[in-house]
Amino acid sequence: MITTDDLNSVRRHPGRRGVVMTMGALHEGHLALVRAARASCDEVMVTVFVNPLQFDDPADLERYPRSLEADAALLEPLGVDILYVPTEAQVYPNGAPVVTVASGRLGEIFEGAARPGHFDGMLTVVLKLLNLTGAGVAFFGQKDAQQLIAVRRMVADFNLPVEIVGVPTVRAADGLALSSRNAQLAGSDRAAALALSRAMRTVRSAIAVGNSLTLAIATGRSALASERGVRVDYLAALDPVTAEEVGDDHRGVAIIAGAIRVGGVRLIDNETVSIV
Repeated sequence: MITTDDLNSVRRHPGRRGVVMTMGALHEGHLALVRAARASCDEVMVTVFVNPLQFDDPADLERYPRSLEADAALLEPLGVDILYVPTEAQVYPNGAPVVTVASGRLGEIFEGAARPGHFDGMLTVVLKLLNLTGAGVAFFGQKDAQQLIAVRRMVADFNLPVEIVGVPTVRAADGLALSSRNAQLAGSDRAAALALSRAMRTVRSAIAVGNSLTLAIATGRSALASERGVRVDYLAALDPVTAEEVGDDHRGVAIIAGAIRVGGVRLIDNETVSIV
């Protein structure tokens, strides 16, 4: 486990360095990213940093789970070479940065609209961590579809010499996409939360049998609306490059993305579909 002061002694590894960026509270979804990195990289670095720029509510930042010792124990058997745990002062030595990454249109739609400033803060810290770690490849979960789109766009727009790898969503046995926030689901809320993954499957099945995208999405929304205890933020088909909503004229890959609130917990999920 190292901090920023130690980075200079480990940045000259001659092989392919992969990085998995996390905010801690690790679960099997994070570990899948680490395994993917270990399978294709000579050196694997995991970062743990709860980034304050990603939270628009100070109380949410304060509540975010922190479990560094448990996280380190989970990573130990996976062959992680470097666990980088910087302090806030090390990542932002001059306080809140004056110059940040602007997510543009991506920060205005869907997840960006629901969490103002979130993508700006996320992209800013990702850029900083790419620079600090010197990684040539970074691994992100496909569960956070719009985040992955935003990171790929930043890398392309800034001509960064980094490969971005998306790793498939890891799910619990009941189909719920793994998330650190799942621990906040109490009692019947866990069962209600499964409505989102079911709606995703409903949309995918409707498309597979030849229904239009509009009808498939409407079917999924109707299924969500009928669930007790579930408040729907959105369910839509997104372009995999821009995250803009697409319609019946779209062909090729689309991301069916949704967000719901259950018992005060906000959950997201997505499915990738092919439309011919």
